[in-house]
Amino acid sequence: MNLNRTATLKKQREERYVDYSLIFIILFLVMFGLIMLYSTSSYDANLQTGDPAYYFKHQLLPTIIGLSFMIVISFIPYKLWQKMTVIIYGVAALLLILVIPFGRTINGARRWIYIGSVSIQPAEAAKVATIVFTATIIIKLQKNLTTPKGFGIAILFPAILAFMVYKITRNLSSAVIIIGITVIMLFVATPGYKRYILGGLALAAFIAAVIMIVVNSKDNGGKNYRFERILAWLDPNAYASDKSFQTLQALYAIGSGGIFGKGLGESMQKMKLPEAQNDMIFSIICEELGLFGAIAVMIMFILLIWRLMVIANNAPDMFGALLVIGVMGHIAIQVILNIAVVTNTIPNTGITLPFISYGGSAVIIQLAEVGMTLNVARNIGR
Repeated sequence: MNLNRTATLKKQREERYVDYSLIFIILFLVMFGLIMLYSTSSYDANLQTGDPAYYFKHQLLPTIIGLSFMIVISFIPYKLWQKMTVIIYGVAALLLILVIPFGRTINGARRWIYIGSVSIQPAEAAKVATIVFTATIIIKLQKNLTTPKGFGIAILFPAILAFMVYKITRNLSSAVIIIGITVIMLFVATPGYKRYILGGLALAAFIAAVIMIVVNSKDNGGKNYRFERILAWLDPNAYASDKSFQTLQALYAIGSGGIFGKGLGESMQKMKLPEAQNDMIFSIICEELGLFGAIAVMIMFILLIWRLMVIANNAPDMFGALLVIGVMGHIAIQVILNIAVVTNTIPNTGITLPFISYGGSAVIIQLAEVGMTLNVARNIGR
């Protein structure tokens, strides 16, 4: 009788387990993101719409929806996603196809589907579909992953999604993130580093070759805007009025922030920086909160990634661990690439900062992914 009661109490404790440290980090980033979004966008929003809180209001609703999804999904058994893999993948592919007839062009990019006043960016759905599908295919293939055929099959379907994202929405950065998520998950799941080292060296050689071709080309003008971005990255001052304008303004913002910044809401570069609330919001963080604020934000992301690693290491099964690794890879890649773009370490590729940059679809998907992670954490110890 006592043994049964002890088992029941243990089960109840396990069911009530919540990773409060992860929740605190996420809530901090989301709330901080809303504050910085208002600070960054209020001037531009007031000029364009007459409402300084325009972008804040449009981000607040998706944030509330995303937090609601996070809570609900945290109670849904994560193994359900394994059974729904094909459906999730199919829905993501269908949404991408629907961009062709129904997509709306904003700022020269056709990447959104509108249902009434609600916008959906299918590339974000493709990222979460990649995580679920790759985790499932790794479980199914298991030992066959060590063979070229098995490895090829595992990377094929995410590559198809990445190709669709690039071809249909012309969103190279999201396509790269999808491939990056897949490679990280496969790297964790398969023994041996030789293929990854060789792949990394081949990629580095390819990038170096492309840069050399672009630099030495006599006809760089107008034919390929990605080539122009590379040239602008290598010599920002030569393209100061065009391709490098946004990057230079971001660098000015970072440099003028100093150690402790100008103060919240005191940014001057946000008046010049186009779409500062999107890809370049980190530069405004640096200007208003200084090096201290920038490092604090990076520390929060490091703590988030560390917490996800802890959950993955203690996950009750491999599928749960892979889900968390996928979410960790998604967040880590975007944070690293966004900061690299803002600091002109890599060419400007239009990558948002998770939980902070403006974008309803992105914050909903990212919080939903955190919900899956919380459910995995809820099952630790069972």
